[in-house]
Amino acid sequence: MEFERMPTVPTADEILDRSFRRAAKKRKEKTNKDRANEEFVRAVGAAIHDRLVYIIRGFPEFEKIPPFYREMADILYGVDKIKQSLGAVGWAAKHTKMVGHEIAVQTRKAADTMVYRKRAVARLASMVHQIDDDLHFLNEVRNTLRKLPHVEDAFTVVIAGYPNVGKSSFIRLVSTATPEIASYPFTTKGVIVGLRQTGRERVQFVDTPGILDRPSEERNPIERQALSAMMNVASVILYVLDPSEHCGYPMEMQLRLLDEVKGMVSVPVIVVANKSDLTVAEGYRSMSTETKDGVDEVLAELLSHKKDWESSRKADESPADEKPEDRPAI
Repeated sequence: MEFERMPTVPTADEILDRSFRRAAKKRKEKTNKDRANEEFVRAVGAAIHDRLVYIIRGFPEFEKIPPFYREMADILYGVDKIKQSLGAVGWAAKHTKMVGHEIAVQTRKAADTMVYRKRAVARLASMVHQIDDDLHFLNEVRNTLRKLPHVEDAFTVVIAGYPNVGKSSFIRLVSTATPEIASYPFTTKGVIVGLRQTGRERVQFVDTPGILDRPSEERNPIERQALSAMMNVASVILYVLDPSEHCGYPMEMQLRLLDEVKGMVSVPVIVVANKSDLTVAEGYRSMSTETKDGVDEVLAELLSHKKDWESSRKADESPADEKPEDRPAI
């Protein structure tokens, strides 16, 4: 995942401390005091520049990441605001290197090089402190985005339904590895993501977060957007019912939520009644995650939609009216 590789964003003081120590080592390499001061000024400007550029490069290009992550970043912090802070860091990177070089040139011609060395330290420190708020904000963004559940750009079955209907049990039964459990930054409910690997074929199963647990009118704007983002990664939806109502929710409520889910997506919605070992719902495909009866048949039905998904994906990636000049240069 793009966000997992993002390095910690240091504060202004941390950047300055590291840069001054790096420049001090450069200064010690010079035996002439004036040349040492000149080298210090040049080195500290370059060190700050390099560190700030490293921060910028640690963030992904939001236009190129999967829509789910881009939408989540926008929901949580605002992509434009993140870009604005990255732009401020870019401004500081450019100007600290430029100022360091300019004062280094002035130092070479100066009668008292220590004066210019102190001037460089003051100006460079002032510029870095100007973006300290941006650095703190970007580190908060980094810490939060790294906690997002890992959702691949692959054929994805999003599993919906009320809690305790058997969603996570189904994921564990059909996954070929232990499912990953992660939480959204704004909810304590775990999102379960399972993968099924058969040769080169990869299928992803995602349990919807706890924000489906209550009526839509009770969800806050962030939760509604997050639910939309999760639903948008779906290639097909599996909606699980519990006709035994042991989950704690009457069938009437479960069917009402089913109608809501259908209204959110344009992909196929497969409805299955779980806990067939307890009771069977007329008119619905049945399975039991307890006895495993019917699980393979439900999985087969879900996978039957993969070819249609692959065909629509190829059509989206290769528009017939694409012009040569529209393609990125290599």
